[in-house]
Amino acid sequence: MIDWNIQSRAHACEACGRGFSDKETYHTLLFDERAAFRRIDVCQSCWQTQYSEGARERKGFVSYWHGVYEAPAPQSDPIQKETAESLLRKIIELNDRQYIPAAYILAVMLERKRVLKVKEQLVRDEGRIFVYEHPKTGEIFTIVDPNLQLNQLEAVQHDVAALLEHGFGGAASSAAPASEAMSAGDQIASVATQSARRVESGEV
Repeated sequence: MIDWNIQSRAHACEACGRGFSDKETYHTLLFDERAAFRRIDVCQSCWQTQYSEGARERKGFVSYWHGVYEAPAPQSDPIQKETAESLLRKIIELNDRQYIPAAYILAVMLERKRVLKVKEQLVRDEGRIFVYEHPKTGEIFTIVDPNLQLNQLEAVQHDVAALLEHGFGGAASSAAPASEAMSAGDQIASVATQSARRVESGEV
């Protein structure tokens, strides 16, 4: 069963192996292989010769899009403050089902900030799944919709606000930037309420 995951954008074409150049156009195909989603990143040439015709008819095809490759920036400061994005990454790495509601709320917060962009909505046995792309890095985030009910909002709001403010360890050194922590409550309440009302109205 898939709960969530992050799939990084490749730095080279999967078909020919050539490394992508900065600002080069690449093409992404997403396939459902039952046990997991699989992404394929290919260059313009390989897309035209091997994938543009018939790719959508291949077994397990889910979605397609193209983007512009950005070469990774050099790492400057290894010590980063907790943000909604870094917290979401940590939650996904933990892969603990108790954090599914928090991960969903954080993903929608990042969508509103235009840090993440919805590329696809899928329905699996475990419910609806959102496939987000991080436009800057090209990573794919697979996020489960927890179908929040209105009577669950207070607990979820509290959990996400606490994680944003203190992180998992509760230490001050991992606290969110003051501006993000102060505004988190309003954002969380708005996002969670919108989600819960959509579920209760049957808008899936």
